[in-house]
Amino acid sequence: MADAQQFWFLEKINLKSLFCPTKLGAAAAEVEHRIFPKGQYIFLPGEYADKIFLLEEGRIKIGSYNESGKEIALAIIDPGEVFGELPLAGVQNRRHFAMAMEDTTCCVLTVDMMKGLMRQHSGLSFFLMKVIGSRMLDMEQRLQSLVFKDSRTRIIEFLVDLAMKKGHRMGYEHVVRKFITHQDIANLTATSRQTVTTVLNELEKNKLITYNRRRLLIRDLDALQRLVPH
Repeated sequence: MADAQQFWFLEKINLKSLFCPTKLGAAAAEVEHRIFPKGQYIFLPGEYADKIFLLEEGRIKIGSYNESGKEIALAIIDPGEVFGELPLAGVQNRRHFAMAMEDTTCCVLTVDMMKGLMRQHSGLSFFLMKVIGSRMLDMEQRLQSLVFKDSRTRIIEFLVDLAMKKGHRMGYEHVVRKFITHQDIANLTATSRQTVTTVLNELEKNKLITYNRRRLLIRDLDALQRLVPH
């Protein structure tokens, strides 16, 4: 029972279909569980990258800083997601930071341990390669958005993407729980907090969304998508 509980998050990442915790029982004793309080960095740019992280509880922000010291947010990691995976692609030093947005618990595996598991379980190897490829594609799409789309469009596009990836469908509506701050949205879309507030208020006035600190409710995702030019 203890081994099954230890690896529930690996099952979650693989949607309970790639492997079961009993197959990983021999490695369970080597896995480190760490708690990071809100605001603590898990890793920083330039640090040696020798560990892979699986988020069990809490939320993680992945980002970097530009030459003037301004934060550039790249992704928000939720429970059941892997992060810090680039060492598997041969990257030896961290390119970004990872920071706990709230009290957070992570499962920490060494790169060697993860590579060993990948050799044993082809499903895990396939999953992690998909994660790396998907995040590279997301970065490419974000760069294109920064070049070709205005601030309002980028914010709306972010909301659509958030609903599709992390929202729960309720009829025609989609709800995203644990909605992030306006400043975090601004950092993720390379806009300003004031612009984010203006766009959200406009969408709420037009009855496309409602929101508060705890959740975002998109009333009609199709209608919101039509506001994003292609």
